[in-house]
Amino acid sequence: MKYIGLDLGSVTCGVAKSDTGRFAQPVKTIRFKPDDYDEAIDRILELFEKEKPDLVVMGYPLLENDDEGPRAALSREVAEILEQESGIKVVLQDERNTTKDSEEFLIMANVSRKKRKKVIDQQAAVRILDYYLDKVKEKHTV
Repeated sequence: MKYIGLDLGSVTCGVAKSDTGRFAQPVKTIRFKPDDYDEAIDRILELFEKEKPDLVVMGYPLLENDDEGPRAALSREVAEILEQESGIKVVLQDERNTTKDSEEFLIMANVSRKKRKKVIDQQAAVRILDYYLDKVKEKHTV
């Protein structure tokens, strides 16, 4: 099964993929005009055409109290549109702390500040997809 992971922000969308369902790897960062989610959706759908995933895992930025704030609601709406437009199932994955964890990982890997800025969204997408894949693996081993 082929997976795509997405970390949607206000001007970028980090993309990761897994062709095996075992490990995620960074793919690219999609850039779009600030808060222009129509453009973001179009660019993501183009990516789906090229990559042909079986399942998409999108970051779901819940609040610390587990409520759905404005960013999470937006992510849910975009996920629904992507699913309707592409016919590909889009699963929402709690993404709390993925950007912070990704930043720490890149710092430990001695990635320069300038380079970190370019790849942080991709790394967050990797974390989102890895969290989902780990959850699926746990279900199959229990």
